[in-house]
Amino acid sequence: MGYKVVVAGATGNVGREMLNILAEREFPVDEIAALASRKSLGTEVSFGDKTLKTKDLDTFDFTGWDIALFAVGSDATKLYAPKAAAAGCVVIDNSSLYRYDPEIPLIVPEVNADAIMGYAKRNIIANPNCSTAQMVVALKPIHDRAKIKRVVVSTYQSVSGAGKEGMDELWNQTKAIYNPVDDVPPKKFTKQIAFNVIPHIDVFLDSGETKEEWKMVAETKKILDPKIKVTATCVRVPVFVGHSESVNIETEDFLDWQEAQDILREAPGVMLVDKREPGGYVTPVECVGEYATYISRVRQDSTVENGLNLWCVSDNLRKGAALNAVQIAELLGQRVLKKG
Repeated sequence: MGYKVVVAGATGNVGREMLNILAEREFPVDEIAALASRKSLGTEVSFGDKTLKTKDLDTFDFTGWDIALFAVGSDATKLYAPKAAAAGCVVIDNSSLYRYDPEIPLIVPEVNADAIMGYAKRNIIANPNCSTAQMVVALKPIHDRAKIKRVVVSTYQSVSGAGKEGMDELWNQTKAIYNPVDDVPPKKFTKQIAFNVIPHIDVFLDSGETKEEWKMVAETKKILDPKIKVTATCVRVPVFVGHSESVNIETEDFLDWQEAQDILREAPGVMLVDKREPGGYVTPVECVGEYATYISRVRQDSTVENGLNLWCVSDNLRKGAALNAVQIAELLGQRVLKKG
């Protein structure tokens, strides 16, 4: 016996990826429903070798369904997630709405799987921000060995993090640069994204940091350890898929770079590709469509007593969003629901 699974937001980048990954990983599905807003009603989406027609999220009855993967944004989630949860369907939400709610677990299965039991308070589990998810997968084994005190991270985030509109804007602006007749002014982004980088993701806060930077701080503390100090600078780059991060780590205990490599090589969810030669590292292009969080450029930081630097790359639509949500569903199945 398998699960009755709902994917809400099935026509978006992340929703489609959720359907792909459920099929790829052979999640035990008895029945699946693809939900979308009324304007996308009837749109066809793929699930393995099947084609599903989307149903109306607004009128859908969640009674009798086991798990709902939500990829619809905070406003719609606020409206529909409590309805699903009240009907007995466990919601795994990809929006930022519930991430900072103390009653709702924020889960990266390789990092804090035991927190899954907290789902029962509200029948909702939160999926972290894409840039946080890949970073904490890399930090966890280092923290277990040497206790992390402080993290300084700069991100290089792809336009797919801003959805289809972001990808279209990069594509259209790139073409326009080679065709002087065309003019594609910024709409989704604040400045030209083609052949440019923009140090601004989400809204600015009074502190001077952006909401994306704040999210990385708050989520790392909630998932990994509230005592870790984190500072982030989040940058949008002209890459279609795949987020990269330069991560500087300060630990309580000394950890040399070779032992750090050994630890990361064995860590769940991590793929170490770190040869000290041209091309001996992973870039976003190579991580697209992959499950792993790739780590390269592991080296000592001699400017602090116990410091390490590393380069972290992952497919943001997968580990940063859809894959992590499906892994949460798998964990929920193994530890709680126990079907399939």
